[in-house]
Amino acid sequence: MSELLDFLLQNDPSFRKARLPSLYSDFSSQRTLNPDGFVANVSAWKRGLSSAALAGHTPSKSPVRNHLTLELNDALLRALESKQFGRPLALGTALQEALASGEMIPLPQFLKATQSIYQKSWGSIPWAVAGWALKQIGLMGGPGDSMPREQVVVILHNLEEVAKAFAKATSERTAPFERIFSRTHFRRTFEASLLQGQRLSDNDFDVLVKFLSRDKGLLLTDGHTIRIRDPAETTPAAATSSISEDDSAIASLKELMEELTRQTEVLSRRVDELNAAALDAVRRKNTVSARAALKSKKLAEGNLATRHATLSQLEDVAAKIQQAADNVQLVRVMSASAGALRSLNAQVGGADRVDAVLDDLREQMGQVDEVGNVIAEVGAGAIVDEAEVEDEFEALVAEESRKEEAAERVKREAREAEETRRRLAELEKLGPTPVAGPVTVDEDKRPLTPVTAAANVLSGMHLSTGDETRKQEPERVPAE
Repeated sequence: MSELLDFLLQNDPSFRKARLPSLYSDFSSQRTLNPDGFVANVSAWKRGLSSAALAGHTPSKSPVRNHLTLELNDALLRALESKQFGRPLALGTALQEALASGEMIPLPQFLKATQSIYQKSWGSIPWAVAGWALKQIGLMGGPGDSMPREQVVVILHNLEEVAKAFAKATSERTAPFERIFSRTHFRRTFEASLLQGQRLSDNDFDVLVKFLSRDKGLLLTDGHTIRIRDPAETTPAAATSSISEDDSAIASLKELMEELTRQTEVLSRRVDELNAAALDAVRRKNTVSARAALKSKKLAEGNLATRHATLSQLEDVAAKIQQAADNVQLVRVMSASAGALRSLNAQVGGADRVDAVLDDLREQMGQVDEVGNVIAEVGAGAIVDEAEVEDEFEALVAEESRKEEAAERVKREAREAEETRRRLAELEKLGPTPVAGPVTVDEDKRPLTPVTAAANVLSGMHLSTGDETRKQEPERVPAE
């Protein structure tokens, strides 16, 4: 099983085993007999080939796999051949439908087009409508069923996906210096981030730059220098701008800095390797090799120092360019702000007009106060005696104080009564004191017992305020 077919079977739900007989059959006749089934099969092939190409599983003649283009040839048919169902009989029908709908575009036509592929001319609309009507009544067939041979087509869906990834990757590049590249530097900078570490073929890169500049308006290019458009540039002049000499100079400077950085990395590794070789030669007592390695090391260190010095100078120049570009942008913003302030001040009319407006405002506010005073005089009622109000207030306060004192007194008496009931209950729990026989106990001479002691205490407690004394009957205690 080929890599392409294995990818489709493992990753595309439309290529499950139950669907394979229909997909590999000649379903071209279903265009009129079963339109829904025909559309489903065509859509499955278009979607499957698109996803396989974006993942880099379609066959290609170039050393690097294509991701945005698809080569239509016998190699594609062999890659899709199944041991059980053979080659797909209606693949040409699906590809012709994709070409007719614009989902796939021949590569030469795509690169030579001067207008956006999204722009449709008004003259083609009536013919498209007439063609659709003729297809519906069966007087006109489809775009064809033959397999396009030896063609390279651009896959529009894949281009749109990569364009979204590019817009996301460049969203934080706001400084003018960060948005200018040479063509080579641009490819090395963004190639890995757009396809999750995979490389772009030459056809893919040409197609992507054309699509981003012509159809999406994200780039400006003259074939050598590429500038990412600033999303804030919405003026007509910015829309029609082109690559300037300053842009080309900045692009060349950045490319040279990148090249020097790469050279310094190579020379640093070279110095480390020569140093290791010299140490190894010394351990092996090979003085000739050790001296040769040290000599080469010295030359590499000299070249490395020269590259570092040049790179440092270029970095200083780049910093000055960035500062100058920021100053230009700052002056542009300040100029626009000055124009806005000038317009607003003209609308205000100057200090004299403001004074006149304030005087008029104070006059109108004074008139409002006068009207309010007149209305207050008309609505004024009888004069209230403040002394009477104060006397009535004091009477209400005194009455409220009396009520509070009475309530407090009732609460205090209730607490005392509750305490008395509690003590009586404790006495009842003690019970009578047993004696040997019936004894008549005088009140003043009765024996002191817990009960009598408690009774003596309670005898002095009373709730009434009279002067009468309480008489007690002699208590007879029966003998057991």
